[in-house]
Amino acid sequence: MVSGKRIADMGYRLFSGSMMLLTVYGGYLCVLRAKRYMEKQNQLQLEAQNPSTASEAIKD
Repeated sequence: MVSGKRIADMGYRLFSGSMMLLTVYGGYLCVLRAKRYMEKQNQLQLEAQNPSTASEAIKD
């Protein structure tokens, strides 16, 4: 029979592992958002430098 301490250890490890996965996923989402922001800023800067292409507005 499995002792209570062993069950508690397994529960702690499962919980810790899920928190690590959530942290990594959150970091991934943050990086994606930052990348999209930087690309949008670069696109806006290019449009400001080339007003002839301003008619092609960003569709986002």
